[in-house]
Amino acid sequence: MFSPDSRDELVKKLLSILPSSVLMVEKDIKQNIKAILQAAFDNMDLVTREEFDVQKKVLLRTRARLEALQIQVNALLEERQ
Repeated sequence: MFSPDSRDELVKKLLSILPSSVLMVEKDIKQNIKAILQAAFDNMDLVTREEFDVQKKVLLRTRARLEALQIQVNALLEERQ
């Protein structure tokens, strides 16, 4: 998920490149840009860094367990031969 602070910073950057005549309607533009960006980010199915890090740890633990199980399976297969 994209944080509101990051979205607001992106809105400020976009507004800074607009001509001064357009800035008179800045409030409306800000609201519209925020809504458009939020909808786009929602459609991207983004996750926070915290969620990503948690899933990364789960994946690493799962991979370690899988490798340990593979070693056990290989040992059992060698015993049978």
